[in-house]
Amino acid sequence: MIRAGRLALLLSGLLLAAGAGAARDAKGSAEAQVALGRRLFHDGDLSINGTLSCATCHDPRHSFADGVRAHPGAHGEAGLRNVPSLVNVGSLSPLTWGNAGLTTLELQAMVPITGEDPVEMGMKGQEAELARRLSANHCYRKLFRASFPATRGRIDFASVAAALAAFQRTIVSHDTAWDRAAAGGPPLAGAAARGEALFRGKAGCAGCHAGREFTDLAFHRLPGEPETPENGDFGLARVTGRSEDRGRFRTPSLRNVALTAPYLHDGSADTIAAVLARHGAALSPAEAGDIEAFLGDLNDTQVTHNAAYARPGRSCEVS
Repeated sequence: MIRAGRLALLLSGLLLAAGAGAARDAKGSAEAQVALGRRLFHDGDLSINGTLSCATCHDPRHSFADGVRAHPGAHGEAGLRNVPSLVNVGSLSPLTWGNAGLTTLELQAMVPITGEDPVEMGMKGQEAELARRLSANHCYRKLFRASFPATRGRIDFASVAAALAAFQRTIVSHDTAWDRAAAGGPPLAGAAARGEALFRGKAGCAGCHAGREFTDLAFHRLPGEPETPENGDFGLARVTGRSEDRGRFRTPSLRNVALTAPYLHDGSADTIAAVLARHGAALSPAEAGDIEAFLGDLNDTQVTHNAAYARPGRSCEVS
């Protein structure tokens, strides 16, 4: 088994070598790259047997999560971690629950596509097959040429990753009741206002869930995290091999958190109240309810209905 850290290095080398042409295509059509990335995001041909697309797990209707504890891979292998939302993912780095080396969307895209620990989309070693599948579609041929003119529209892992990254950077959500209050609009009131005070005070949530995206992007261990978890996931230690990193996971953003249950790295908490308890917060039920009301004001349901993120139609974006 390739350790996750070594996998990140191998993927980085792959993208640096195979993606040199894609990098030179900075002057290619940004609009075409986003359109291409959107099509690829919803396309099951990115998985070995056509059963999974990126959107299978990152469903726009679920705020780019999927509502299950851990999604199985293309061959039915059990998933390891809960699917995080992609809302505002372009502002986040590092990008995953347990690998500080996955700092770009281009690099991260290759993990579900080609990774083996666990197998998700199962396309390791299948770059030629991926190119064959996509090049059979006339719209893809046009979009790759428009997106990557320096390589004459070459279809490979690097260009696929670059297009997926371009699309994901458009998934932006900063229109919530909290954002409007922070910008000088109507302040939060009632339970939500009390909840924010608790969040930033007694509960201590803001120590890690900080800033505009409500994450410090650091790796932490929850109180009471078992030494030997049931699913065998040791978090950051799976990459570093260091015992002190066991059980450390990256702080998730809380944007649209009310729409993305279940919670935590393994999806083992079904409710926000359960999450607060797992964090060791000494709160009354009423106080936990106030914090949940505050977190509800971080919701932007428009992102779940935005047509720009939905599966594209048959009509090609370029002529």
